Amino acid sequence: MERESEQLPQTQPTDTFEVKEPRNHVFSKVSGIARSTVETYRSKPASHWLLLALFGGFMLTAFPASSLLSRLYYNNGGQSKWILSWAAVAGWPLTAILLIPTYIFTKSRPTPLSLKLAAWYILLGFLSAVDNLMYAWAYAYLPASTASLLAASSLIFSALFGYLLVKNKINLSSVNAIVIITTGVVIIALDSKSDRYPGITNKQYILGFVWDIFGSALHGLIFALSELVFIKILGRRSFYVVLEQQVMVSFAAFIFTSIGMLINDDFTGMKVEARSFKHGEVAYALVIAWSAVTFQLGVLGGTGVLFLASTVLAGVLNAVRVPITAIAAVIWFHDPMSGFKILSLVVTVWGFGSYIVGHSSSNKVS
Repeated sequence: MERESEQLPQTQPTDTFEVKEPRNHVFSKVSGIARSTVETYRSKPASHWLLLALFGGFMLTAFPASSLLSRLYYNNGGQSKWILSWAAVAGWPLTAILLIPTYIFTKSRPTPLSLKLAAWYILLGFLSAVDNLMYAWAYAYLPASTASLLAASSLIFSALFGYLLVKNKINLSSVNAIVIITTGVVIIALDSKSDRYPGITNKQYILGFVWDIFGSALHGLIFALSELVFIKILGRRSFYVVLEQQVMVSFAAFIFTSIGMLINDDFTGMKVEARSFKHGEVAYALVIAWSAVTFQLGVLGGTGVLFLASTVLAGVLNAVRVPITAIAAVIWFHDPMSGFKILSLVVTVWGFGSYIVGHSSSNKVS
């Protein structure tokens, strides 16, 4: 009896601990995420995070600028899809120039171009050329804000192709983000009549919608294949391989697109477009030139993030640029912004947040 009476008071602290357990559990989970974040940061040198921030900044600024320039091209009298897709890869020499000091300072030599590596570069270049052409068609018939929101679906395809080709994990947050972002795309489709430019037919709008989705799918595939090349062939050895891959892929895409330009006689068409451009030939030349520069910076950023991190982070940043582009298009081009489009934007951002938080909490190093 005495032992029983001595044990009775011990039940009270146990009950009190159970009441506080949920709060302690949440605090423990938050502390674990913070601790894993600090450990991840310390696992890499400061130069790694500096380069990652730089490349991520390129993706979040250069890609939206490139999208807005595409819409500016069409708004001011441009008509050719080939010219716009050609301008996207015409800036490949800019990255080639960056390789020279990289070789000098790192005392490195160019990566030997094997038959297998050359085949990969040609394949990625061809896919990039096709992807650029699809997006050129999309921006010809869709407002920049709508086209960018539809491009959010690239996160879905990046996750799926990353899982199939690179064995990146798909957790519950990935599935949740896929469902949410798909819902945002459906909302845009249901609101197709409110954001159509004057003179755009139903057939043209649907064509732009379809090409945008196909382009996003191909964009996700290119991300996954690029990471596969880094892992299987290049081995993530050094930063200069990032520049090498971009130069070779962009050069291959430039060749494919130039062939299309020649067949379509668009090099001659550029002179005709320049003369009839709304703000003159100089403005036309600036739009084409800046399209080349911004797109190359965006691709450099995406390739750098792939090298330093993975398809996961590249897909997230590529998707985060979508609301940036949509909001900028509404401000600068006065794109129509209906309630459905606002709802789609909110849903899309929600999907991004779900994806990012889920991958952070699962301690996946992006």
